[in-house]
Amino acid sequence: MKKYEPKIKQCKVCGNDFHAMTSTQAVDSMTCAITLARELNEKREKKEKRRINKAAREKIKTRTEWLREAQTAFNKFIRLRDEGNGCISCGIKTGQMHAGHYRTTAACPEFRFDEANCHLQCSQCNNHKSGNIVEYRINLVRKIGEAEMERIEGYAKPHKWDIDEIVALKLLYREKIKTLAISN
Repeated sequence: MKKYEPKIKQCKVCGNDFHAMTSTQAVDSMTCAITLARELNEKREKKEKRRINKAAREKIKTRTEWLREAQTAFNKFIRLRDEGNGCISCGIKTGQMHAGHYRTTAACPEFRFDEANCHLQCSQCNNHKSGNIVEYRINLVRKIGEAEMERIEGYAKPHKWDIDEIVALKLLYREKIKTLAISN
């Protein structure tokens, strides 16, 4: 067994140089060891309090708050998925980009999380040209095909997302974001 050779280290509490007798020694005296232990304990307690507070906040979230978080994750996924493709309506590739829905979430909430219904769109088309819907449709047919377009434009059974579904969607799209971030 190899014997540990003392190394000069800097104390994590007072900053003085000392000869460490073991590889895990981080402080130079018992006083500094007690101080370090208290600091670490306070950090652990604060972290635990934050965890408990977060759990308590999540218990009282409304359906609307959960929906907003899921929509944010979905929109981020769409922007990452279509990154570099340009606006579906006008083709521009610079400026602020949104996740623009062909069938709006207000008019057709059942398509809110439908990936075929939502594509990268510049803020000009999405906000100021009401989606620039004519050009959006032309380019969407090219992208997803006529059959998928008929499904989106056809009748869809109304659906109201419950909290469990919304939470699952939020987690799903966060996972998809991680996967896309790794592959890019």
